[in-house]
Amino acid sequence: MPHSKAEMAEVADRRAKLIRLRRQGVAYDDPRIAALGYSSRSVASKDFVRAIEERRDEQAAEASAYRQQENERLDELLSAVWEKATQPSPVFDKERNLVGEEIDLRAVETVLKLMDRRAKLNGLDSPVRAELSGPDGGAVPIGPATAAELHRLISVAGDGEDPDDFPEGTGDDGDTDED
Repeated sequence: MPHSKAEMAEVADRRAKLIRLRRQGVAYDDPRIAALGYSSRSVASKDFVRAIEERRDEQAAEASAYRQQENERLDELLSAVWEKATQPSPVFDKERNLVGEEIDLRAVETVLKLMDRRAKLNGLDSPVRAELSGPDGGAVPIGPATAAELHRLISVAGDGEDPDDFPEGTGDDGDTDED
């Protein structure tokens, strides 16, 4: 049976107070939480979870409405430049003589940017996956290495430092000053 507006307002007020107390670190079995009308620790805990889930649902609904509005805006912008991006337009020389037809490349670039924005907004792009592999696509071998070997690997990866600039005792002969 649906609750009346007054009952829903009362529940919302109680939940807001419960959340405020929990944010302050008040335990569920504290008398201040019981004073809100909760009969037990578990009832208060369950209501807290309901309040958080309800808030999450509200946020998801707001995000969905925002996404819809942005998609509509992108639709309008896309329709405004689509023809220029897809239909060749006449090209004239300085004397206003027709020399050919071309697609407006700036309009094409704008369309691509709008499409990219839509893909990001709607989560359409797959995440980029990068993977480091060792010899023959296998695991990367890990073992003892000298500081110079590590610095050489770092420089190959893009650090740019010269491994020969490191102090004595860290050369690539496999020996260090440690004994």
